[in-house]
Amino acid sequence: QVQLVESGGGLVQAGGSLRLSCAASGRIFSMNSMGWYRQAPEKQRELVATITSGRNTNYADSAKGRFTISRDNAKNTVYLQMNSLQPEDTAIYYCAASYLIARLPKAYDYWGQGTQVTVSS
Repeated sequence: QVQLVESGGGLVQAGGSLRLSCAASGRIFSMNSMGWYRQAPEKQRELVATITSGRNTNYADSAKGRFTISRDNAKNTVYLQMNSLQPEDTAIYYCAASYLIARLPKAYDYWGQGTQVTVSS
Protein backbone atom coordinates (compact mmCIF):
# COMPACT_ATOMS: atom_id res chain seq x y z
CA GLN A 1 0.00 0.00 0.00
CA VAL A 2 1.29 3.44 -0.94
CA GLN A 3 -0.12 6.74 0.21
CA LEU A 4 0.71 9.92 -1.66
CA VAL A 5 0.50 13.46 -0.33
CA GLU A 6 1.03 16.43 -2.62
CA SER A 7 2.18 19.87 -1.52
CA GLY A 8 3.56 23.06 -3.01
CA GLY A 9 0.54 24.33 -4.88
CA GLY A 10 -0.66 27.89 -4.61
CA LEU A 11 -1.36 31.13 -6.41
CA VAL A 12 1.29 32.52 -8.74
CA GLN A 13 1.40 35.18 -11.42
CA ALA A 14 1.90 34.29 -15.06
CA GLY A 15 5.56 33.67 -15.76
CA GLY A 16 6.22 32.51 -12.23
CA SER A 17 7.36 29.15 -10.87
CA LEU A 18 6.18 26.54 -8.41
CA ARG A 19 7.68 23.29 -7.19
CA LEU A 20 5.26 20.54 -6.34
CA SER A 21 6.26 17.69 -4.05
CA CYS A 22 4.68 14.28 -3.64
CA ALA A 23 5.63 12.43 -0.47
CA ALA A 24 4.98 8.70 -0.43
CA SER A 25 4.34 6.72 2.73
CA GLY A 26 5.74 3.57 1.19
CA ARG A 27 8.94 2.94 -0.70
CA ILE A 28 8.52 4.34 -4.17
CA PHE A 29 11.54 2.50 -5.55
CA SER A 30 9.17 -0.45 -6.06
CA MET A 31 6.88 1.67 -8.23
CA ASN A 32 7.87 1.54 -11.87
CA SER A 33 6.14 4.79 -12.76
CA MET A 34 5.42 7.97 -10.86
CA GLY A 35 3.34 10.60 -12.55
CA TRP A 36 1.85 14.04 -12.29
CA TYR A 37 -1.58 14.63 -13.76
CA ARG A 38 -3.84 17.65 -13.66
CA GLN A 39 -7.53 18.37 -13.95
CA ALA A 40 -9.02 21.74 -14.72
CA PRO A 41 -12.70 22.53 -14.07
CA GLU A 42 -15.00 20.73 -16.50
CA LYS A 43 -12.05 19.03 -18.19
CA GLN A 44 -10.74 15.50 -18.11
CA ARG A 45 -7.70 14.54 -16.10
CA GLU A 46 -4.63 14.81 -18.30
CA LEU A 47 -1.03 13.74 -18.21
CA VAL A 48 1.59 16.29 -17.21
CA ALA A 49 4.70 14.15 -16.78
CA THR A 50 5.83 10.69 -15.78
CA ILE A 51 9.10 9.21 -14.60
CA THR A 52 10.08 5.56 -14.46
CA SER A 53 12.23 3.73 -11.94
CA GLY A 54 15.05 4.09 -14.46
CA ARG A 55 14.43 7.85 -14.49
CA ASN A 56 13.11 7.90 -18.03
CA THR A 57 10.77 10.84 -18.35
CA ASN A 58 7.78 11.64 -20.51
CA TYR A 59 6.04 15.01 -20.81
CA ALA A 60 2.85 16.33 -22.27
CA ASP A 61 3.49 18.72 -25.12
CA SER A 62 2.18 21.56 -22.96
CA ALA A 63 4.81 20.78 -20.31
CA LYS A 64 7.88 20.25 -22.47
CA GLY A 65 10.57 22.84 -21.91
CA ARG A 66 8.79 24.33 -18.88
CA PHE A 67 8.24 21.51 -16.39
CA THR A 68 10.71 19.00 -14.96
CA ILE A 69 9.79 15.82 -13.12
CA SER A 70 12.26 14.13 -10.80
CA ARG A 71 12.25 11.50 -8.08
CA ASP A 72 14.31 10.93 -4.97
CA ASN A 73 13.85 7.32 -3.90
CA ALA A 74 15.84 7.87 -0.71
CA LYS A 75 13.33 10.53 0.37
CA ASN A 76 10.32 8.71 -1.12
CA THR A 77 9.46 11.91 -2.94
CA VAL A 78 8.63 12.95 -6.48
CA TYR A 79 8.90 16.55 -7.61
CA LEU A 80 7.47 18.67 -10.39
CA GLN A 81 9.32 21.90 -11.07
CA MET A 82 7.06 24.21 -13.04
CA ASN A 83 8.48 27.31 -14.69
CA SER A 84 6.96 29.94 -16.98
CA LEU A 85 3.51 29.16 -15.66
CA GLN A 86 0.53 30.37 -17.65
CA PRO A 87 -3.16 30.78 -16.73
CA GLU A 88 -3.97 27.64 -18.72
CA ASP A 89 -1.85 25.67 -16.26
CA THR A 90 -4.47 26.36 -13.58
CA ALA A 91 -5.75 23.01 -12.32
CA ILE A 92 -5.65 20.55 -9.49
CA TYR A 93 -2.41 18.61 -9.78
CA TYR A 94 -2.36 14.96 -8.73
CA CYS A 95 0.51 12.65 -8.00
CA ALA A 96 0.14 8.99 -8.97
CA ALA A 97 2.07 5.76 -8.69
CA SER A 98 1.98 2.62 -10.81
CA TYR A 99 3.58 -0.82 -10.68
CA LEU A 100 3.71 -0.66 -14.48
CA ILE A 101 5.58 1.49 -16.97
CA ALA A 102 2.51 3.59 -17.60
CA ARG A 103 1.21 6.85 -19.00
CA LEU A 104 -2.54 6.37 -18.96
CA PRO A 105 -4.30 7.37 -15.73
CA LYS A 106 -6.16 4.04 -15.60
CA ALA A 107 -2.86 2.22 -15.23
CA TYR A 108 -2.01 4.01 -12.00
CA ASP A 109 -2.70 2.21 -8.75
CA TYR A 110 -2.41 5.01 -6.21
CA TRP A 111 -3.39 8.67 -6.25
CA GLY A 112 -2.88 11.61 -3.97
CA GLN A 113 -5.61 14.02 -2.98
CA GLY A 114 -4.34 16.78 -5.25
CA THR A 115 -2.96 20.28 -4.80
CA GLN A 116 -4.44 23.40 -6.37
CA VAL A 117 -2.33 25.49 -8.73
CA THR A 118 -3.77 28.83 -9.79
CA VAL A 119 -1.97 31.08 -12.25
CA SER A 120 -3.21 34.65 -12.56
CA SER A 121 -2.76 36.73 -15.69
